[in-house]
Amino acid sequence: MALQLKVNLRDQGYKIMIGSNILQNIGAELKALNLAGDAIVITHPILRKLYGKTLEKSLTVQGFGVTFFEVPEGEKSKSAKTYVGLLEKIAKHDVNKNIFVVALGGGVVGDLSGFVAATYRRGIPYIQVPTTLLAQIDSAIGGKTAIDLAVGKNLVGAFYQPKLVYSDVSVLSTLDKRQIRNGLAEAVKYGVISDRRLFDYIARNVSLLLNSDPKILTEIVYQCSRIKARVVEQDEKETKGIRTILNFGHTVGHAVEAAGKFKLYHHGESVALGMRVAAELSVRLKYLTAKEAAVLGGVLSDIGLPEKIKGMKLPAILAHMMHDKKFKSGKPRFVLATGLGTVKVVEGIPLSDIKSAIQSYL
Repeated sequence: MALQLKVNLRDQGYKIMIGSNILQNIGAELKALNLAGDAIVITHPILRKLYGKTLEKSLTVQGFGVTFFEVPEGEKSKSAKTYVGLLEKIAKHDVNKNIFVVALGGGVVGDLSGFVAATYRRGIPYIQVPTTLLAQIDSAIGGKTAIDLAVGKNLVGAFYQPKLVYSDVSVLSTLDKRQIRNGLAEAVKYGVISDRRLFDYIARNVSLLLNSDPKILTEIVYQCSRIKARVVEQDEKETKGIRTILNFGHTVGHAVEAAGKFKLYHHGESVALGMRVAAELSVRLKYLTAKEAAVLGGVLSDIGLPEKIKGMKLPAILAHMMHDKKFKSGKPRFVLATGLGTVKVVEGIPLSDIKSAIQSYL
């Protein structure tokens, strides 16, 4: 049986469904949403091979047509070329049909598919079926859709909410340990920003999580999704500053990711390093105790996330950090921990403190 959450938005609210071995039931859920016609499933070849038949059978039993469009695996698919290519394919297929998009994949497929849905015919329905832990707890929720440009990630996009997020944790058993660790980095982030009990639950269950225990994963995905949903409800389009707390660890994390040309560190690994730096900065500015920072660092190490920033120098990290949107009007703005379960957005932090905190991990 699936657990359910609701993202309560004025006219675009939707359910998040979480469970193990629930993919075979998705057709009935889509029927209940009063969707009709053809599902355009955007995925990549490996995922189609793993889950395509289960998804297709569930949809066809409910009377939906199903068409698969495959994109290459990895960040390179979030390109203008891939995006326009998908629009062309969909337009050729879309002759006197009702269509909706199903994003079957991780964050890349979800971001790309959402942007396709947001812009084709000025908006058609789409469903998120996230297949990575990172996507299930974070990127599939909240309506951020985007593609990349040569000069940076996510520079072209739209806020466009899905009709449903459908998270089957059993698909996570096919992920390698590195991908699970990536997702757990974001899960730790949710614990730090909002819920000490969640943080402690992760700390107690690291080995079970790394072995994709379905019961523990279901609880983690549920709790993280709950926190993300509540934040999105309060600040859907990042206009009130409330959603900024979701960026704990991301200011330095994104800079590390970019400085490594998106190859040296994966997103979750970069965020883990960013959280270490943010915790160090929090201690230096007396928001967090050294003991609490050590507890956070210990959990990240237990998960197997990196402890030092390797393969890059301070100037490269700073150069990328200065382009971050969280640096308002040239003023360094960080989400800092005030405890394990609470954070605060702090502006105007001296650059010397930021440099020292980063340097301590180089």
